[in-house]
Amino acid sequence: METILALEIPTRDEAADVSAQQRLEQLFDAHRDRLFHLALRLTGGRDEALDLVQETFVRATRRLHAIPEPEPAAGRWLVRVLVNLVRDRWRRQRRRGVDAELPVALPAPGSPQSRTVARLAVHQALATLAPRRRAIVVMTEMDGKTSREAAEVLGMRPVTVRWHLAAARKQLQEVLAPYAAPKPSPEATP
Repeated sequence: METILALEIPTRDEAADVSAQQRLEQLFDAHRDRLFHLALRLTGGRDEALDLVQETFVRATRRLHAIPEPEPAAGRWLVRVLVNLVRDRWRRQRRRGVDAELPVALPAPGSPQSRTVARLAVHQALATLAPRRRAIVVMTEMDGKTSREAAEVLGMRPVTVRWHLAAARKQLQEVLAPYAAPKPSPEATP
């Protein structure tokens, strides 16, 4: 009797699963650090940023077929998922009445605590912005991206990014105005 060797040839579905797993691993390796830093700047908390990156990749796993193939487009897709997750959390917090509280007063300029407290005040002021505006401010003002680059990542038109940036700057100015150093009056100058 002739013996036939049974080879472990992956079926079409198994081969697709291996390919999908490899793609997900490549996306994770290529984008996890950038997504973590963006999430950290959008939320301010390390644990929350890690949760957001994890949730971004959980969603990517569920919708792997929806992630665009060329690499720059895949990174932009992941950033949009992350920003949308931040927006969802922000909406839930707003519904529960959780708002960012600014410090009562900043210490005197030049004191050792002033830089830390000022950074905290700016971060908390950023938290008052809607997530899309916050993402635009972080990308353009903190990460140094142009409005065109931020628009490409967020899937928006550059003019829309510039409009959101102008509105965010105005809102931040209003929120931080009470904590700004007083300007000397014109009468006090000799």
